[in-house]
Amino acid sequence: MINSAEVRFLLLPLPEFNMLPLGGFLDKLRFSADEADHSQQRHCSWKVVGLEKNHVTSSSGIPIAIQHTPADINLCNYDYVVIFGCRTARQSQQQAQYYGAFLKQAAALGLTLVSIDNACFTLAELGLLNDYKVAVHWRHVNEFNTAYPRLDVIEEKLYYIDKKRISCSGGSAAIDLAVAILSRHLGQTWAIKGLADMLVDENRDQLHQLKSRQQTIHHDRHISRSIALMQDRIATDTSTEQLAAHIGLSRRQLDRRFKLHFKMSAHQYWNEIRLQHLHWRLLNSNHCLASLADEVGFKDTSYLCKVFRQRFNISPGQLRRDADSKRN
Repeated sequence: MINSAEVRFLLLPLPEFNMLPLGGFLDKLRFSADEADHSQQRHCSWKVVGLEKNHVTSSSGIPIAIQHTPADINLCNYDYVVIFGCRTARQSQQQAQYYGAFLKQAAALGLTLVSIDNACFTLAELGLLNDYKVAVHWRHVNEFNTAYPRLDVIEEKLYYIDKKRISCSGGSAAIDLAVAILSRHLGQTWAIKGLADMLVDENRDQLHQLKSRQQTIHHDRHISRSIALMQDRIATDTSTEQLAAHIGLSRRQLDRRFKLHFKMSAHQYWNEIRLQHLHWRLLNSNHCLASLADEVGFKDTSYLCKVFRQRFNISPGQLRRDADSKRN
């Protein structure tokens, strides 16, 4: 049967995919596909594909059925392959060995590859993002830069369209990306159809700045701003004095505020952010300690090991070995 839809999608959810971007993207396609709320695949069409006709389980534990495999699909009948990444970057990287042949074939045939959330790690692992710019979720920018230092990361964008590669940081931004893609094929009127039904006020463009990242996370606005800067500059050699000056305080004034609310100096609080990030990365990546040290702004790995052991009562190497033994 010939598919007469103007634009055709293959949706590929990887194991432990996040439900929000898949649901949001798919529902936007549904509303734009037909008149009213009839949900017939007229103007755009889609199929969910996987390696086996089985179920793939989301990060929330909810499974969805896979009814189509690459063997059932004629890629020439599709325009986009949309990959929804795993819960962690490490999992997404590991999936490259299983999905690589399918994705490389799709790219060779000229389909546009769309990475949602951590799926950018899958495409990067396969070399399918070479010479392309990529949008990465703000929480994973340092992780991506460590793994793929030669790739061009676009920061502070919900999504980025670069010819035959499109990347989206995930979450509800998948809805905005769906609108952007559909507008190229169906026009703006059909692209935004159904947003009111989805209780979405308006679609955001790729330059939209997240208000949730700018909201006060502490009632003291100086502390709130300081913590936001600490998180953004976790890998830099910015000093506490420079950070304090950036928000219009002296080092002593900033320390006084942190000691009042957290019983520690600003420098100690910043180190805690770095050590917690390192702890998580040790458990969820295969990168060497030297690379991870750069990622959290430590130049001396020996010193890093010392402060890590003082904080967690275990060395970085032992933490990783213990975690690996539990997995096996």
